[in-house]
Formats: sequence, structure tokens, C-alpha cells
Amino acid sequence: MTAEPATPLLDTVNTPDDLRKLKREDLRQLADELRSEMISAVGQTGGHLGSGLGVVELTTAIHYVFNTPEDRLVWDVGHQAYPHKILTGRRDRIRTLRQGGGLSGFTKRSESEYDPFGTAHSSTSISAALGFAIANKLTGKPGKGIAVIGDGAMSAGMAYEAMNNAEQAGNRLIVILNDNDMSIAPPVGGLSSYLARLVSSGQFLGLRELAKKFARKLPRPLHNAARKTDEFARGMAMGGTLFEELGFYYVGPIDGHDLDALVPVLENVRDAAEGPCLIHVVTTKGKGYAPAEESADKYHGVTKFDVVTGQQSKSSGGPPNYQNVFGDTLARLAETDDRICAITAAMPSGTGVDRFAKAHPDRSFDVGIAEQHAVTFAAGLAAQGMRPFAAIYSTFLQRAFDQVVHDVAIQNLPVRFAIDRAGLVGADGATHAGSFDVTYLATLPNMVVMAAADEAELVHMTYTAALHDSGPIAFRYPRGAGIGIDLPEVPEQLEIGKGRVVREGSKVAILSLGTRLAEALKAADQLEAKGLSTTVADMRFAKPLDEDLIRKLAASHEVLVTIEEASIGGLGAHVLTMASDDGLLDAGLKIRTMRLPDVFQDHDAPEKQYDEAGLNAPHIVDTVLKALGKDNLGHNSAGVEEARA
Repeated sequence: MTAEPATPLLDTVNTPDDLRKLKREDLRQLADELRSEMISAVGQTGGHLGSGLGVVELTTAIHYVFNTPEDRLVWDVGHQAYPHKILTGRRDRIRTLRQGGGLSGFTKRSESEYDPFGTAHSSTSISAALGFAIANKLTGKPGKGIAVIGDGAMSAGMAYEAMNNAEQAGNRLIVILNDNDMSIAPPVGGLSSYLARLVSSGQFLGLRELAKKFARKLPRPLHNAARKTDEFARGMAMGGTLFEELGFYYVGPIDGHDLDALVPVLENVRDAAEGPCLIHVVTTKGKGYAPAEESADKYHGVTKFDVVTGQQSKSSGGPPNYQNVFGDTLARLAETDDRICAITAAMPSGTGVDRFAKAHPDRSFDVGIAEQHAVTFAAGLAAQGMRPFAAIYSTFLQRAFDQVVHDVAIQNLPVRFAIDRAGLVGADGATHAGSFDVTYLATLPNMVVMAAADEAELVHMTYTAALHDSGPIAFRYPRGAGIGIDLPEVPEQLEIGKGRVVREGSKVAILSLGTRLAEALKAADQLEAKGLSTTVADMRFAKPLDEDLIRKLAASHEVLVTIEEASIGGLGAHVLTMASDDGLLDAGLKIRTMRLPDVFQDHDAPEKQYDEAGLNAPHIVDTVLKALGKDNLGHNSAGVEEARA
């Protein structure tokens, strides 16, 4: 008689409480099943694969040892949180990752009590975990704050600012450094695992504390010498001197895939009476899935893929992505201008700077996750006569706003900001949407702000920015592929502050900024079919405005509608201010502004996001008709209102 196959352990684990009921010797099997489940799920949905595979054992061990959610676990960025989601009651929804109405690709407070802090931007975990630890200390609650931070995220100054203030948290703060790339550790093996267990053990910590008390009674020179000897000895063996100087007790490095090493160390640290602790764990990106291990960069973020072969779904060709148009254009311009250089903050391929770097490696700088430094570094280059392009995603440039104001705009330095991922970005959702850059840049004196309507315009704007030496200039463009327009062989230098009329009419004028131009032209066709002659203008500039064009259109049209892929405070607000200052509204001109809604929109397909935002052609038509006081003439206005809700 054939025995029934054993129930997979993962089927018995819905929450960490279930996990903690398992025997320690069962954790290896559970981790293997967890890894298989994650590969299967991401194969169907796409998403961030390599980083999650690298922390399967670490995730298992943390939830096994610590009392989550009472112990507050914060995953830095959140790319690696898929195994965490599977173990914390969300396995039944894991195949909805990054889809409309499904699980977020990052941790999210509203999604689970096991996500105590929303993360998607890098290097915030230690600060947040410190906040949890101190709050529990002040209120007498037992929980700890646990931050899991990658080596890449440790390049940001915020991580060190948090560590520099962590000592008062005492043993309630634990930082786990997930080192999968930097090679800052000596080789991991049996000896280093043994040393990690030894220095985290209660006996060692107790003996060390006794020695410290004895040393304090020594004359100050001898006391200082004893302290430095202790730090130096462990720093020599395990690289912990820097963290010790910041007030942390350093443990490691240990093999992040060896549960027999991980669990005892985590238990020792959990029970330690010492102050804040940093555990240095070495992992392999893509661990356990050969295609991801062999090509970690390509499997960091993936489309849907075949689990057996690892083959990712490919697009069927089509227009080039905007970032590649930018990168190729800048590389060509730099062939005849040796002052051009490019800066990226850990996003070389995402910004197209990788293409520039292949052609001009000496003038390409990847500064890591350090947007503040990137902007001020660019300011220094500009002050010394270079022509720097700071290529930074819109959502990440927010992190360096003070540097943009203080180090660039006030000094009127000609830094060029190439702002990728402008507008809504689809599956990455609210944390990565480029909603606010027009507003936060166009408010600044000296700043020029452009938005490309298509990939050909991006070529012209890159060239225009290269030649703009009189102050800072920014140009924004969206994620993904262009519309398929032919790229110009010879770029055109645009006149600063001048738009273009792409369609002539007489009744309605649509003033578009950015890639809503295609929808504006569709709306114009629909309005013409209703007998409303429509002009469409590509404004090109949010600042300075083409005031002459606006006055001309205001004098010859009954309705002006502005549309942009940006929040309130952008083009529409500036047009309204100008119209108010000029008294244009006194003559009965109707102005309507269309922009992103005043909400943080959840992840979904971009076309659905823009429909939800009310920024597609039917919404433009509806806005015009309402401004004119006309019926919709057959258009389903109820559907539009529903889309805007």
C-alpha cells in the first residue's frame, strides 16, 4: 500500500505563530518550499525576484525567532518582502502582486499588521525601526524594532544618521545588514559562523561586560587602551569597527542561507542585555534559482517568466524606451562636447546613463543611493564649468529637494535634471509615481522646467538642456516606450519658454504639457465631430510660461483647458495665476485645469491609472462640454464621473 504524500509544511503555516510551532530541524524544508512558492508566484506576476530569493532563509529565521508582529520588522525598500508576505497570511493573494486591486510590491501598513511601516524608497528602515524601539521603551511595551537593510541601501547617509542616534534604544534595536553585493566581508564559512555565535552568546557578552566594568576602574589611559583593544580585535576579525563607533555591537559575518548558523545567532541577539546590535548576514541574490543566480542584474526585477527555463516574457519590439532615447542622445552630444557628464543614483540602466557610460566611462558617475549627494555633486561640477546631467527618477529627486533649492537654484548653477518616470508608473504604485516634480520645481526662481510630449521632443530637450548655461534646467519624461515617432537626425535647440501649436482651431484651446498631447489630439477630433473647432498646443515649458501664446489663445478662444501628468500646482496653476494677474478672467474667458487627482493612486496598469485620474480623451471632451454648458451629446458622462471617483 502506497503511503500518502506528506502535507507540505508551507501548507500548515498561515502566520508566524504557525511557523514558531515547527521544530528547528523542519525549517530547511519550509524554506525550500517557500522559495519554490515565490518562484512560481513571480513567474506568473512578474516583480522583484532576485532580492526575495536571497532572503528566504533569513525571513524564515526572523519570524521563527522573533515575536512578530509585536516585534516590529521593517524591510528596507521592500523588494525582498515577498517571502515575508507569504508567511504572514497573504499566500492566497501572492499571485495578485502588483496588479490592480492586488498586493503591493512593497510593504504597506494598510495591507497587514505584519507590515508596520510602508517602505519603497531606500534607506529608511533603521530610522523607522528606531522609532518603534524607542516608542516601546517609553511606553513599557516589550517589542523590539528590527530593520533589515541591504548593502546598497547602506550607501545612503540616512542610514548612518539613524545609526548615530540609535544608542538610546538599547537592546530593543536590531539591524540586520543583508550583504549580497558589496563584498565588504571576509569569506564566509564555518569559522566565521562559529565566531558569530560565540560573540553573540550570553556568556561572551556577560564576560565582556564584566571586563568593561573592570576597565572603567582603571586610570583613563589604561581604560581607553582596553576599549580600543577590544574594538580593534573584533574589527580585525569581523569588520565591525565602523558599526562599533556608531554605538552598535557587531556580530558577523554569517552565512544568510545556513539556518543552523542563523537561528542561534538571532536567538542570542534577541536575548542579549547589551545595546543595539548589528548582525552582518551574507546572502546570494537569486539563491536557489539558477537563472537568477547566474544573472542577478537581469533578475532583480522581472516580467512574467517560464519557471522551468527562466525565459522572461518579451515585448514584441516597438518604439524605444524614453530612458534609452535620453541616454543615446546624451552620449552622441558628448562626442563633441567634453564638458557633458552624467550622474545617476544607483539607477544606470533605469535612467539610460548606462548607455552614456559605455561611450564615456570617465564622465559617468553612479553615486549609489545618494540623491542628495548626486545633486550637490552636480552643482560642484557645474560651478567648475562642466555640463552635468543629473538623471534621477522624479520620485527619488524628492529626496534631494533641499539640495535643488539651496545648492543649485539659489546659486543659479546650470545643473541639468533629466527626470525619468514622470507621471504615473503602473505596477510600482504611489511610492514611485512622478506626480510632484512640476510643482516642486516650477515654484523655484531661476529654474526652467520642460516636459517632453514624445521621444522626438525628448531629443530636442536633451540638446536644449546641454546648451543652457545660464541656470538650472529640468526636463521630464515618462516610464516605458515612446509613441513610435521618428527620432530627429539633428536635434533642435528650443527657444526657452516657447510652446508650439500642433493643431489650429477657433473655439476651444487645449494646452498640453507632456505626453497627454496624444490624448489631447484625440479629444480634438471628438470635439470637432461635435462642431467645436479646437486648437491643441504643446506648451513644452511649465516654466517659464509662453505667456504670448496663452494671451493669443485666450483672445481667440472661448475655453482654455490645461492638461498635465502632474499634481495641482503645476502648469494649470501657473496659467491661472498668469490669467489672474493679466485680468484675462475679467473678459469672461473660461479656464479649466486637468491634472492628477489629490490622492495617492494605487498600482495598476498605466492606462487604467490615467483613466482613473480622468486624464484621457473622453475626460477632456467632458471638461470642455461642461465649461461650455453643453450636454454631452451622447457621451456617457456618468462613466466619466465613475472613472474619476
